[in-house]
Amino acid sequence: MKKILYIICSIWLYKSKIGTHLRACGEHPQAASSVGINVFAMRYLGTTISGFLAGIGGYAYIATSAAGTAESTVGGMGFLALAIMIFGNWNPLGIALGSLLFGFLKCIGTLSSQIPVFAKLNLPSYFYNIIPFFVVIVILIIFRSRSGCPKAEGIPYEKGER
Repeated sequence: MKKILYIICSIWLYKSKIGTHLRACGEHPQAASSVGINVFAMRYLGTTISGFLAGIGGYAYIATSAAGTAESTVGGMGFLALAIMIFGNWNPLGIALGSLLFGFLKCIGTLSSQIPVFAKLNLPSYFYNIIPFFVVIVILIIFRSRSGCPKAEGIPYEKGER
């Protein structure tokens, strides 16, 4: 289901009229407004869609990985999600590859006692659980100059401003 949702969202974002309007409002809202796009509506739409997708992701995590409990299970996952977005350069394919990498690292942390190489090291299990967070910091340091975030990210839009 997640793969289908990923494909649908990627195609919608890059091939549909509303998706291109949404991306234009993130890059240059004044130019988008000058051609008649309602920037406020597009930004609310983007926020609503991202909140919906984050909710689905949180539900999938709680329902599968955390065995249906929500007690301190998502600590740090929001940071990891933002880091994957930055690492993926705001591109759906890059984000998917980053997600696979960090998912793999998370699995290593969970299954460290069952992997013979790691079992021989005899390190505490929490050491393996910090590996994804350590790797994300290192990768963000390495790729910090190549980050292609939207130009107007975090800048409030004011109509008529240049």
